[in-house]
Amino acid sequence: MGKEIAVLLTCHNRKAQTLTCLASLFEAELPPDVQLDVFLTDDGSTDGTEEAVKELYPQVTVLKGGGTLFWAGGMRLAWKKATQKKSYNAYLLINDDVKLKYDFIMNLMKAEEHSLRQTGKTGIYCGTTIDGKTGKVTYGGSRIKTNHVIVKSQLLSPQAQPQECQIANANILWVSREAVDQVGILDDRFTHGIADYDYSLRARKRDVPVYVAPNVCGVCPDDHGKSWKRGNLPLRDRIAYLKSPKGLAYNEYLFYVKRHFPMFLPYSFVMLWMKTFFPFLWDRFKN
Repeated sequence: MGKEIAVLLTCHNRKAQTLTCLASLFEAELPPDVQLDVFLTDDGSTDGTEEAVKELYPQVTVLKGGGTLFWAGGMRLAWKKATQKKSYNAYLLINDDVKLKYDFIMNLMKAEEHSLRQTGKTGIYCGTTIDGKTGKVTYGGSRIKTNHVIVKSQLLSPQAQPQECQIANANILWVSREAVDQVGILDDRFTHGIADYDYSLRARKRDVPVYVAPNVCGVCPDDHGKSWKRGNLPLRDRIAYLKSPKGLAYNEYLFYVKRHFPMFLPYSFVMLWMKTFFPFLWDRFKN
């Protein structure tokens, strides 16, 4: 019996990257029994992304957003549309700035085979991406490292075999139907980022296996940049960044910490305001 996979993406005004991502997806190696249905949320693009996708890839289901969905909202819309169509064997979340490796799906399926052998269950598997210029790992799976004060995560380098992880980026993320039955989709409390971290941690709490797939699965630059603003910016700009969904996402981040790492909530609160009011101290602390 074949596998039917729903591929989920969202985009906003980066037509060239979106088209490159889709091209790499449709050029990827697939087992003969695997079928892909692609769902793309275009969140109010004005650069002709929707028109170009429909012309070049008419098989893609394009959904329209109004420009306020951001990443998590756009992915939820695509995911809901896919589940309304049918119950897929798996849901494959991909960031539209990833150029996928030819064998990326084969690597994700190796992770599924490993999960079944080790746990008897299907689960969630993230693909590692690297920077195209430096070869440095940019996104993938991480293991949590804690002490009595702070929570840190260590980004894993891909190996020949799958590796267990606690936190998974959704730049390339395979979620099995069984995992969706246990966890649902991305939590609507999150607007942009953090939603994928939260999803993988919630999955772990429900005893859903979470693995990093073997080998490198794609190329994607690290576009997160600094997680705070320099002190030469006006305070109002720094506070706006603190509250922005694409900045520090103050309320959402504290909710995430309270849900998964409640002991570290006081540190997280202080850290966010320190980054905002005293960024020069944070620069010194981090450098």
